Amino acid sequence: MADDRVTRVRAVLDAVRAGGRTALTAPEGKLLAEAYGIAVPGEAVAGDAEEAVACAARFGGPVVMKIVSPDILHKTDAGGVVVGVEGAADVRAAFHRIVADARAYAPGARIEGVQIQELLPPGQELIVGAVTDPTFGKVVAFGLGGVLVEVLKDVTFRLAPVDAEEALSMLDSVRAAEVLRGVRGRAAVDRAAVAEQIRRVSELVTDFPEIAEVDLNPVIATADGAVAADIRVLLATGTPKERRRYTRAEILASMRRLMQPTSVAVIGASNETGKIGNSVMRNLVDGGFAGEIHPVNPRADDILGHKAYKSVTDVPGEVDVAVFAIPARFVAAALEEVGRKRIPNAVLIPSGFAETGEHALQDEVVAVAERYGVRLLGPNIYGYYSTWQDLCATFCTPYDVKGGVALTSQSGGIGMAVLGFARTTKTGVSAIVGLGNKADLDEDDLLTWFGEDPHTECVAMHLEDLKDGRAFVAAARATVPRKPVVVLKAGRTAAGARAAGSHTGALAGDDAVYDDILRQAGVIRAPGLNDMLEYARALPVLPAPRGDNVVIITGAGGSGVLLSDAVTDHGLSLMEIPPDLDAAFREFIPPFGAAGNPVDITGGEPPATYEATIRLGLADPRVHALVLGYWHTIVTPPMVFAELTARVVAEFRARGVEKPVVASLAGDVEVEEAGQYLFERGVVAYPYTTEKPVAVLGAKYRWARAAGLLGGRCTR
Repeated sequence: MADDRVTRVRAVLDAVRAGGRTALTAPEGKLLAEAYGIAVPGEAVAGDAEEAVACAARFGGPVVMKIVSPDILHKTDAGGVVVGVEGAADVRAAFHRIVADARAYAPGARIEGVQIQELLPPGQELIVGAVTDPTFGKVVAFGLGGVLVEVLKDVTFRLAPVDAEEALSMLDSVRAAEVLRGVRGRAAVDRAAVAEQIRRVSELVTDFPEIAEVDLNPVIATADGAVAADIRVLLATGTPKERRRYTRAEILASMRRLMQPTSVAVIGASNETGKIGNSVMRNLVDGGFAGEIHPVNPRADDILGHKAYKSVTDVPGEVDVAVFAIPARFVAAALEEVGRKRIPNAVLIPSGFAETGEHALQDEVVAVAERYGVRLLGPNIYGYYSTWQDLCATFCTPYDVKGGVALTSQSGGIGMAVLGFARTTKTGVSAIVGLGNKADLDEDDLLTWFGEDPHTECVAMHLEDLKDGRAFVAAARATVPRKPVVVLKAGRTAAGARAAGSHTGALAGDDAVYDDILRQAGVIRAPGLNDMLEYARALPVLPAPRGDNVVIITGAGGSGVLLSDAVTDHGLSLMEIPPDLDAAFREFIPPFGAAGNPVDITGGEPPATYEATIRLGLADPRVHALVLGYWHTIVTPPMVFAELTARVVAEFRARGVEKPVVASLAGDVEVEEAGQYLFERGVVAYPYTTEKPVAVLGAKYRWARAAGLLGGRCTR
């Protein structure tokens, strides 16, 4: 059966191509729909008015009439659609009017007839489609449809193909999800039928990569089914260039030698202060790298106490990494020598390649690398840090605080912001890596390595684009079950600027697709640079939640309201406090305080009240996470609060009770020290903000769901 449908569709597409066309007519689209089981209404094509009358009579009721022309994509714009036509006289008149309007709209258009289609019963108008995204390939779309689709833009995307469960999740991922469940007395739509339309479209475009766009708009969904009233199919005009791919084993083998080298060569090493080659050498030597360091410079015998070589081919033994600190125009020739030496990795610090318009120069370097099997990091980067190896292969300031956070950036400026943040917050890192132009190595290579690296607990990546979205998604899906992946995707406002031949294509702006596909992959998307860095710092500190019940304990009513708002904003659930727990909290709250959730203990309470209520929240297995709102008073000073909170949390963790605890500290400057004290002891705390601690907790929950540690599926 599957072979038969492929044969039927192939015959249609070949005929369209043979005719020099890239757009299918509606009748041709119907043939594709029928082959893949996509529900469409009964229809026929009439060549003249009398044939139209006969066709309409067969449907026995009102019909929709549409122009059939391979040269008119947007039929409504051409006056080529009339809805609700009934009776011979009206059908004749509509036929002549449609043809006349089409000829006036596009005088040279080929007119193949008028489609006569049975009028579907009223229902919810939806759009189901697919588009070829330059980053992710085939992507399916779902949302509200009809004439307002491009105004409302309530659409969600997934990588194709999707299974039945993923297709069904798309119905819950649009803002109007409640409409589909039935509101104001309207019946809910047949969700399974809608999801099946999505699944079948995803199958179609997966089986036929030459299909660029598919539009089912509108799909009329009722309680009894979902039928596509119109189908538009566009074919691709060219074949995308295939990226060279490496197996997972190949990626890990080269990345291991890059991130855990025993021997590094510096091409362009220098004794002259102020040169990049000198800075890289100093960082390697002064940073304490225990492996071999081989400077390469034809005009020097010794650099910083290390024997210099005229060529990298003269270096004895195996070399894991060659760091380039020479001008761009010399890189290709030097890379030839790296290839002959069988060095697996080249770190290209120099700029002056594609980022300055020198695409040919970058292509030449890539060609040399591919010929010898050398993996390239860069060009146009600051280098990289591998702290557990005491390796600082950069021309920037060194950083040696070892920890579990791996940070990458496509931009050098962002990389330095990462470095400054790490230093200021004393964040322990496993690596900081610059990616630059990404001529070869990119985020999916690094993510594959960091997913396996025992020193890395959380990965945070700044990116402007992805070279291969599907490879990144595959790497993310392999990593997320074990450790969080945080992404800051730049360029949100540039989305959707391309021309498109369908509604789905017009809606599939870069950022809209990125947002949904990253969520589908289980990645946590950070709204800004500071958010990315804070998530990366905080997520390894917090234990994973084991349920949805969040309780707020606060010493200030105002903070409690803001914390409650933040909990809702970040998709978390405030626990409905059961009567017995409510009574237990009330024993420690003054009469003018408030139980419930938030638990408001009021600002004048002594440390014992904070401690008792925190203990209650940690001890009760129905409570899964705590949000603490501290208010600075002389009765309970900041460090007293910090010390008692850290002590109680540590006591419960020692007993095996591990719950995420975050804190918002309001007060004078002493709360800054208290926040740092708590952070260092496993309580994520921030001064002067109610939003940030809850945002971090929300990120931890999103990861826990993506990792399968909590029930439910993340939507918007």
